[in-house]
Formats: sequence, C-alpha cells, structure tokens
Amino acid sequence: MTQALDVAALAEPVADLLPDLVALRQDLHAHPELAYEERRTAGIVAQSLRLLGLQVAEGVGGTGVVGTLHCGGAGAGPSVGLRADMDALPMVELGQHAYTSRHPGTHHGCGHDGHTSMLIGAARQLARTHQALGLCGTVHFIFQPAEEGKAGAARMIEDGLFDRFACDSVYALHNWPDLPLGHAQTRPGPIMAAADRFDITVRGKGGHAAQPHHTPDAILAASQLVAQLNTIVARRIDPSESAVLSVTRIEGGHSHNVLPAEVQITGTVRSFDAAAQDRIEAALRATAQGVALASGTEVQVSYQRYYPATINTAAEAALALQAAQALGLQAKVAPRAAFTSEDFAFMLQRKPGAYLWLGQGRASPGPEGERALHHPRYDFNDDALPLGVRWFCEIAARALAAQPTSR
Repeated sequence: MTQALDVAALAEPVADLLPDLVALRQDLHAHPELAYEERRTAGIVAQSLRLLGLQVAEGVGGTGVVGTLHCGGAGAGPSVGLRADMDALPMVELGQHAYTSRHPGTHHGCGHDGHTSMLIGAARQLARTHQALGLCGTVHFIFQPAEEGKAGAARMIEDGLFDRFACDSVYALHNWPDLPLGHAQTRPGPIMAAADRFDITVRGKGGHAAQPHHTPDAILAASQLVAQLNTIVARRIDPSESAVLSVTRIEGGHSHNVLPAEVQITGTVRSFDAAAQDRIEAALRATAQGVALASGTEVQVSYQRYYPATINTAAEAALALQAAQALGLQAKVAPRAAFTSEDFAFMLQRKPGAYLWLGQGRASPGPEGERALHHPRYDFNDDALPLGVRWFCEIAARALAAQPTSR
C-alpha cells in the first residue's frame, strides 16, 4: 500500500474537518505574527473554541489562549493539557505559494501554523465525540505565544496557567521534516536540549595597527579565546555526555590600520544535563579570564540560560508512543535527543508529560529535498494535519478514559 493511501486511511475519522483546517493553516501561514504579537491568530483561536461551546480564556501570558472542555461534568475525573505554539519567525520567506507570507520579514518557518490548526481540529473532534467515547475529565487546549526564543511557556506559567487550569499531565508535538509522513518518535528523558547564550566583550585600548606594542590587541585576544572555547566540550565534558558549544558571531574593528578597542563574541551552548551545563559555563568564564590575564585585555562575560532541556517523563512518553501506534503511525523510541531547544520544557518542569516528533517528510519533496525547519522555503505539510489532530485526540482519550471504581 502506498504512503498516500495509508495516510488517507488514517485521516478518515476526521476527513470532514480537513478542508476547513487546511484553509485555516494556509491563512495563518499568510498572516504570520511574531512573539507576543499573535493577536490576529489568538483571536481566530478564541473564536473557533467559543463556537464549540468551550470555556475560553484570552490574554494568558500576553497573547495566549486556553480553551477548556469538560467531559462528564465540570470537576469530574483527571485533567490533561494539550499545547500548540502560535508564533512565527523573524525571517524572510522565499516560498512561492499562493499563501506566502504577506508580512515582510515574518515567516511561519517552523510550522506553528500547522500546530495551531491541529489543536483546533482536535478541539472540534473531541467536542463532538467525547460523550460517545465515554470520557470523564477535563481537556485544556493551550495555545501558547512566543515559543521562538521568547519563553512564552514560562510567561503563561507565571500568569497562573497551571493554577487556573489544573493539568495532571501535558503533551505537545512538533512537525519533524526529518521523519517521513506517517512516522512519529519520542523518548523518555531528554528529547530537546537546553539552550544557553553567551556574549563576551573583549576590551583593549585601541591604537595604530603599526604600533601594536602600545595597546592590548583585542582582536588577537578574541581570536585566542574563540579557539580555546571550542576545546571546552572536548576537554571538560565526559565523552559519554552530549553537548555543543558554537561561536556564531565575532565582530570588531572598522579600518585596516586601526586596532579596535573592543571586540564582541556571541555563541550558544546546548546540553542535556544540568551538571554538564554548570561545568561548561564555569569553564567558559575561567577561559575568558585566563585569556584576559594573558593578553592584558579586559573580558566581560554575559551568560544566559534561556531554555532548559525538554525532559519527558517515562510513563507519559510511553503513552505518547502508544497513542501514535494506536492510530496506525509508525511510532518508535527516538534513538537520540535533538540539540535544538523548545520552551515546552518549562511546562515539563512543572507537570508530567511528553513531547512528540510527528513526521511530515514528503515522499516526493522535490529536487532540493525536504526543507528543514527555519529554512526560508520551509512549508508545513498539510497532509500531516489529520495525524496531529488524531494524536491529540488519542492522548486525551487515554488520559481521560473512564477509571475503574476503587474498591
């Protein structure tokens, strides 16, 4: 059986929802909004949920929306949170679709338009089927702003997300171009890395390039520092652990015959273990001070831990895979975690839960292959919409399945 036929069969229970969901996804793609600016998107989400008769709260964590569906009566049974992110990226889209971004410099290059549409589809499906399924409990549909580096999950939590909307567990997914359509993966423990940013300023005095003996050379010191930073993971971290340190920017100087007074270095660190994270930061600071002492420069370090590692709890990761397998997806334990980061990590620090990679790789992606996340020509694969809708629904069904009466 071909991949297309398999996906069509999997989509059948929600096939009547798909035309509207595809139109919604493409509309969101054409009107992308950056972190904490998702007002149009949030308005569409809130209206869609109200039309289903759900309780709706807006402005949670800025522009976040939470819709609540009570199954079997308010307050009955367990509760589960299903989360989708809404924001786009500050980048130019180079796609050639009819629904290409109409907002210059803003692009849904990570598929959050698809995630939002999937969760709206899940709300529609569960609103009409929960009674027939005999579900007992509460589903909170969490539409989160500002995932792309602005910590919208943390802000929703600070705004009382889990105090106002009690969740026994939380689940989320992300489309994954590296996996074929119809496949899914997750794993217990770390699945996405912690993300840190460092900014280092190296200061000399500045002077004439022909008289370097009169001033500490900030460029030379910065060059030595970059070389030494790239040895930290190899020489300070246990080879059995995984971490990455990358210098991504070095900037200084404006003239061919002037030694600049200041050089800026920026980079990122990715890791999965808090102890390794501590060792890398300590080593980076010590290395910077060592270079400063040796070169006679002044070195200032700013180190920001902006996203923690995304760590699935074992039982919920197993349930996430079981839900995917129950739908007929090719669902397996992910062989390794990814070094990209995800602010759903903040929710998993507070609640048990799991994060799933849902394949969206096309069978015929074109001559240049499947576009990666954050690529200027990336586009969400609409054929994955029904798979995400059904996975969210299956998670809710399993989390809220009628519990046996205690004896």
